[in-house]
Amino acid sequence: MDWFPLYNSLRIAGISTFITFFSGICAAYYISKLPKFIKGVLDCVLTLPMVLPPTVVGFFLLKTIGPLGPVGSVVLDFFGFKLTMTWYSAIFATGVVTFPLMYRTVRGAFDAFDHNLTYSAQTLGLSNTYIFWRVMVPNCKDGILAATVLAFARAIGEYGATTMVTGYIPGRTATISTTVYQLWREGNDAAASKWVFVNLVISFVVLVAVNMLENSYRQPKGKAVSHTLSEEFERR
Repeated sequence: MDWFPLYNSLRIAGISTFITFFSGICAAYYISKLPKFIKGVLDCVLTLPMVLPPTVVGFFLLKTIGPLGPVGSVVLDFFGFKLTMTWYSAIFATGVVTFPLMYRTVRGAFDAFDHNLTYSAQTLGLSNTYIFWRVMVPNCKDGILAATVLAFARAIGEYGATTMVTGYIPGRTATISTTVYQLWREGNDAAASKWVFVNLVISFVVLVAVNMLENSYRQPKGKAVSHTLSEEFERR
């Protein structure tokens, strides 16, 4: 059994989740501070890939990063390599598809955050960076963790946009989802079933790991933040 589709799926999902983790948190943080109308418009724009068919997302990506697209043609002319039909082109596809999951989930957590804690921290003279990483993020960690898991699980199983920009090349661009489809097309249901089982096991292990992490670090909200603020107050 060739395990390349598993390796390729994991590295694509890992890299795209890493990117969407920081970009999604950053977008959610700054957009949550905007006026309601602008926030609503940006919500619609950034969430659009979540409701569009993945093949439509893949079509737009092809028109953008393909050899004749505005981005793909520039990269090809200046750097000499294509952004499509390679393993890393799937990172663009999974990143665009999973970003709305990260952004919407984290923004919901930020909207529910008790901003009185922020005001209390500001009265102590704490910087915005400190307040964000030591007060806001720990208090919203459940939502951030859930968003990260959703993004990773979605990236592992992404098919439509991925196959549009990477195709299926054994040993080069094949992922679990494209391999399942290809094996099914060839009538090899037994081999396809093995990859379906592998995908199910990965999804199950990820969800169990998240539940264990949540149980390990769970503590009443506000306690950790109050503790952090008290420590900072005593230091000052």
